Amino acid sequence: MGQTGVEKIAQSHAVGNLSRKPLTAGDYVMLRPRHVMTHDNTSAVLNKFRALGAKCIADPTQPVFTLDHNIQDKSAANLAKYDAIREFAGKHGIVHFPAGYGIGHQIMLEEGFVTPGSLIVASDSHSNTYGAVAALGTPIVRTDAAAIWVTGQTWWQVPDSVEVYLQGNLSAGVAGKDVIQTLCWRFDKDEVLNCCVEFTGPGVAGLSMAARMTIANMSTEWGALAGVFPYDGVTEEYFLQLAEKFVTRGEREPRLTQEMISGIVPETFRADPDAGYLKLIELDLSTVQQLVTGPDEVKTARPAVELEKENIRVDKAYLLSCVNGRLEDFRQAAEVTGKKKIAAHVRMYIAAASAYIQHQAEQLGYWNTLTEAGAIALPPGCGPCIGLGRGTLEAGEVAISATNRNFKGRMGERSARAFLASPATVAASAIAGKIRGSVKHRIGSLSAEIKTVRKSPVPQSAEPVEIVEGMQAEYSGRLLYLPKNNMNTDGIFGKEATYRDDLTSGQMAGYVFRNYDPDFRKTAHKGDIIIGGWNFGCGSSREQAATALIFFGIKLVLAGSFSQTYKRNAFNNGLLCLECPSLLRHLAEKYSGETARTIVAGEIKIDFASSTLYAGTEEFCFTPVSRIPQELVAADGLEALIKAGYNDCQFC
Repeated sequence: MGQTGVEKIAQSHAVGNLSRKPLTAGDYVMLRPRHVMTHDNTSAVLNKFRALGAKCIADPTQPVFTLDHNIQDKSAANLAKYDAIREFAGKHGIVHFPAGYGIGHQIMLEEGFVTPGSLIVASDSHSNTYGAVAALGTPIVRTDAAAIWVTGQTWWQVPDSVEVYLQGNLSAGVAGKDVIQTLCWRFDKDEVLNCCVEFTGPGVAGLSMAARMTIANMSTEWGALAGVFPYDGVTEEYFLQLAEKFVTRGEREPRLTQEMISGIVPETFRADPDAGYLKLIELDLSTVQQLVTGPDEVKTARPAVELEKENIRVDKAYLLSCVNGRLEDFRQAAEVTGKKKIAAHVRMYIAAASAYIQHQAEQLGYWNTLTEAGAIALPPGCGPCIGLGRGTLEAGEVAISATNRNFKGRMGERSARAFLASPATVAASAIAGKIRGSVKHRIGSLSAEIKTVRKSPVPQSAEPVEIVEGMQAEYSGRLLYLPKNNMNTDGIFGKEATYRDDLTSGQMAGYVFRNYDPDFRKTAHKGDIIIGGWNFGCGSSREQAATALIFFGIKLVLAGSFSQTYKRNAFNNGLLCLECPSLLRHLAEKYSGETARTIVAGEIKIDFASSTLYAGTEEFCFTPVSRIPQELVAADGLEALIKAGYNDCQFC
């Protein structure tokens, strides 16, 4: 069996003993990424770096610092944090982009850090964006970022890959945002959870680079670890224009040149004809229509023309973020707006993904068209998308937003409702004062289906699992059932505390599940075991969604399935995650009539050697815990392993 494109890129960045055989899904490997991007969370990574006792960066060309999340905060504390990051970057020779330059993912692309066939990681869940240019972009967590600063390397388990075959062309008014929202909506049963998605087929050629960036970016919301497009004429033209920009700026040592681009050999990172894909999904782009997602969920959607009939009033509209803050997005919105005005009761906020994009939009007249219509301009950055700064949602408000997430409480008050849509739909809704699309026609039936499925082997052990030294062989405690699928990190640890570096561990514990269940602390106790639903820990890569549970006194989390990024956070900090679908189904049936958000479900006992869980007289099997997670948990996390001597780790 041949390798997928993702496996080939990982292979080209692999180091150590585990890199000597062809990589395939399930393999653990050490990787040396080309770059690691951190944003405002650089401050937290810096603290971890210092806690390791490190004095220097292994490879100063690897890290890239981009300040983009909380840039509207001009408080002395935030400015001091930004100054400390800038000073650290200067001391160690690290590339640093200040607040106002743009969103990190856009900077990584337009400044030439991401090239075809490269492996780029970021301490942010939307690093999938880099897959638009035939690179492997995948999220890591803060602890990983610190480890890369110290060692230049990070661990990875090669995931399964899913091929998404695109055919046909998009209809007028339909955008890349509608494509990825359609995939999230149509395939909402974890079909690509923790997989890498590779987009193929003749339909790819008709997608602009901006559309590819949008689709790759929101493959995160679909549950994928990466979304990768092939290298083709569109990709080549994009990089040639990028190289020309560096020439125009007069850079002596540009990161990209025409010679570099001509030297790209796509075959080295193109999937083999007999690549081992887990699934093949087919989508006819001509059957995709303008879609509106939500509220409060990214996998619930309806056609815009349907929602228009319901006269859903809009209070705020947003055209910004790393998914839809590009030149093409402002052009589409401006074309819809024309000379019309935004409805009197609507406040529309716009922010470019970078200062360069804003300059382009101003030069071409798109920016002025929108501001003259009544849009309120914000600085290039994340802002309201993450619930920070001016323009966040207030109690009871309804928003239509061209961002990538609409989780309850993420963009402001918990009682507000947020719908997601394309830039054209956002503009049309802002003008109408209610949700509506920019086109009136409704396209026929959607053509999207899973064509083939290869059963992915579930790790099972005929022999008892060997327990590493320091790992508990058994664990018991009271079980708390949280009957919520797709429990996102905003629900576990809200945005109001995410970028506060001054919180003590006890204060962080106080935020646990506050967005999901404000009364959680009244029910839960130290030593309890949590069981969530399917795809637990989806959403952002914020590390506090794992560490806050530890600080609360929870050492073990069960679920039907997890976001791989959340598991990575958990294992790196010594929090054990176990997948036990049979127990989840049992509890879902037993408590089907309950309305409580946190349900006390009795005592359980867990035997790691036999991979068996005991609840009363019932027995349930869970996926065996492999050696690497055991080592991480036994050592209380990756930081401890690094301090003990990185080369002694099993996976190095």
